[in-house]
Amino acid sequence: QVQLVESGGGLVQPGGSLSLSCAASGFTFRLYTMSWYRRAPGKERELVARVRNTGVGTNYADSVKGRFTISRDNAKSSVYLQMNSLKPEDTAVYFCHTFYGLGYWGQGTQVTVSS
Repeated sequence: QVQLVESGGGLVQPGGSLSLSCAASGFTFRLYTMSWYRRAPGKERELVARVRNTGVGTNYADSVKGRFTISRDNAKSSVYLQMNSLKPEDTAVYFCHTFYGLGYWGQGTQVTVSS
């Protein structure tokens, strides 16, 4: 079965960095676009970043451009999100997503940016 397992969340001070990872299994990872979404308290889930199957071709939400970088390692069936210059408004649960089949979500990892 399809599994997406996120890791790397935590508490960080404003201006700090965190790196999220998502390990995928149960489908041919290298064939599918992968995305990171987030859901902040009281808000709907929003797209943060997306990377095409080859790793060439990325999209970012305007709010994270220049601060976040999405990447993938098809040999490891993993997708990553490097988050720099974090702000309190980046506080959210971050989810990994694949377009395989009807679409699958990971369980999410909490990122809290606070002093």
